[in-house]
Parts: sequence; structure tokens; C-alpha cells
Amino acid sequence: MSDRLDVRKTYKLLINGAFPRSESGRTYEVLSEHGDFLANVAQGSKKDVRDAVVAARGAQTKWSSASAYNRGQVIYRLAEMAESRRAELGEHVGLAEGLGAKQSAKSVARAIDRIVWYAGWTDKIAQVFGGANPVAGPFFNFSVPKACGVVGVVAPQESSLEAFVDAVLAPICSGNSVVAVASERRPTPSVLLGEMSATADFPPGVLNILTGATGELAPILASHEDVDGIDLSGLDEVVANELHALAAGSIKRVYRSGHDAPASTRRLRAFIETATVWHTIGQ
Repeated sequence: MSDRLDVRKTYKLLINGAFPRSESGRTYEVLSEHGDFLANVAQGSKKDVRDAVVAARGAQTKWSSASAYNRGQVIYRLAEMAESRRAELGEHVGLAEGLGAKQSAKSVARAIDRIVWYAGWTDKIAQVFGGANPVAGPFFNFSVPKACGVVGVVAPQESSLEAFVDAVLAPICSGNSVVAVASERRPTPSVLLGEMSATADFPPGVLNILTGATGELAPILASHEDVDGIDLSGLDEVVANELHALAAGSIKRVYRSGHDAPASTRRLRAFIETATVWHTIGQ
């Protein structure tokens, strides 16, 4: 019989490509679906939200100006890394959601397939959501999709990995940077994916992940004046309505999935602006 003590991991935040503890020093216990201890997780604070938004703003211009092909390569690299750690992700999804080995493996496989799906969309967004417009005169007129900017995401509470992938990668693939509040009860699969993103060529600050009390962090994110849009799909209607009202104070784009399919083009369109470009027709 081994007399070693288990070395328990404390899962930290992901801010600007680094893994800090919460500035408040707080942590909280995450339990499995069956009530067993699973992990200690950093409990983020108001300052952590602000730091994450600053990091996201600093990264957004470089990320949006990268070629669509390059963004697709980076996201596909994340899929490769997730594929190599399928067993670990499956274990965490199973413990978090109370799923058997086969069910959790299928959930992880669907999540990885969605990462590949978003990688493939990076160089198609301009074709699908942009276009050449008919005008009277010797001009070209183009509609060009542009990233909205910094997007806040309040991750769905029940789905620990699949829905998180949809929520963060839809805005990222179109050139936005993201500050995500992970599921309060089931954060570890999301944090694991964040750890992979930090070594998958994502520029620091493109994806920032906060863990902690959703009721504490989400209102700060929704009311932050340097956040350009927010995805409230992970919240029940009453709470989403409250945060929607907070977001209106700084005229944010707000996305609520409603009856959309998990990986939908409406979600892709949610955080895209359309710029109009005129150009004279040369002789």
C-alpha cells in the first residue's frame, strides 16, 4: 500500500497567456456530479475580469489582422492537442457531468469535431457574410465583415465542454478576442482546453478564461465599457434579461442562442460588423 499523499491540482485562471491565481487569493471546491471532491479552482474577482479585458483588448487587433488562413491553422492546432488528450478530457467531462465512459468519449469527440468546424470557417466568413454590391457609377462597392472586438462569454452551466467550445470559438474564428466565464459547477474541462490553447499558438490574450461565481463575474463583464459584445446563451432567461439590460448601458452586441443549433451560422454572425468599402473602377 502506498503511503503517498495525492498531489491535488489547483486550477488557475487563464489571462494573457499566463495562469495566475485570483488576485483575491480565493479558491473554491468543485465537486463531481456525484458529490465527490474533484478539484480546487481559482475564484475570480472583479479585478481579474478587468485584467482579462485589458489582455483581450491588447490582443484583438493583432488577431483580427492575421490572415484567415493563419487563424484557421491556430484553431486546428487546438483540435490536434485536444485529440491527443482525449482520454483526460473524457475523464473530466465524465466526472463533471456524471456520464459513463462511452458517453463522455462521444461528448469529447463532438467537441473536437466542432473545433475543426470553426477552424474551417475562418476563411469562409468573408465569402458568406460579405459581398460585392451593385451601385450606379464607375465604382466597386464591397461589404466586408470585420470582428466586433472584445467579446464576453458566459459559458453554459450544464455542458462542461461542448457548449463552451461553441461559445468561445465562434467569436474567435472571426477575429474577436474573448473573455469567458466558465461553468461555475463544471469548470475543469474548459480550463483544460484553455491550457491547451496557451500552447497551441494562440497569441496571449485572445482567449482568457475566468472561473468562479457566475453571479459575481457575469454582471461585471456585461457592464464593462471596453467589452464590445457578450454571449448570454449559458444563462436562464431571468438572469440573461438582467445582464442584457446591463449590457445596454454600453451599447454592446448581445447574443442569446434561443433555438439555434449549437454550431450555427447565426452564432458566427453575432459578433461581426460590416464595413462598406468603395473603390473606383480603373481603366
